[in-house]
Amino acid sequence: MEQGDDPGAGREPATYAGLHEAPQVPVQIRRHSVRGQVLDALRTALAEGELVPGQVYSAPALGERFRVSATPVREAMQRLAAEGSVDVVPNRGYRIAQRDARELAELAEVRAMIEVPVMLRLARDEPAERWARLRPHAERAAAAAVAGDGAAYLELDRAFHRSLLSLGGNRQLVLVADDLHRRSQWPPGAANGARRADLLADAAEHTALLDALAAHDLPAVAALVRDHFAGANGTRRV
Repeated sequence: MEQGDDPGAGREPATYAGLHEAPQVPVQIRRHSVRGQVLDALRTALAEGELVPGQVYSAPALGERFRVSATPVREAMQRLAAEGSVDVVPNRGYRIAQRDARELAELAEVRAMIEVPVMLRLARDEPAERWARLRPHAERAAAAAVAGDGAAYLELDRAFHRSLLSLGGNRQLVLVADDLHRRSQWPPGAANGARRADLLADAAEHTALLDALAAHDLPAVAALVRDHFAGANGTRRV
């Protein structure tokens, strides 16, 4: 908002009864809602393979597709660029990220280096009932896998891993691990999104990991986490 555009400038702060008179509040909420909806739509298009890895898309063209202006598309794409899902191409638009086998292997290796020690410590220290509380997260991801909903599964998969790591109490580690996880998800494993069989296999590993954690089976925990991440270095990228 430019200086002088605020109709409340120079006035006393609004009282509780007069809050509804401030016009800027609904405008800000409405714009944020559009940006969030565009971001969700772009993530779904990425997950389902509608936006092709290696292709460049302009903000105006995507704006026409989603029936919005180019501004919320640019804002959403900048967020996706920060997450590693797209690359900014000056004066052209945004190129959908590509991951070769080497990059996926590197991401899997780094994820294992960060998460395996945390999982082993939690397996030693946490009681079995703690893991039972996390089963609904695994079940929701499994339901998305059964439905073949790749876009939903990718988000629920990351939510499951965040729920596990959050038990370690290190918020910064959770943020770093989640960023690496998201980067390893793009592009999905199949041309039109992750295959249903891959989703089901990945979801089954969540349940197996919870079983191993509840049993305090440290060798099984380490193997399951490493194998789970290694699934990103091949046909599975979830």
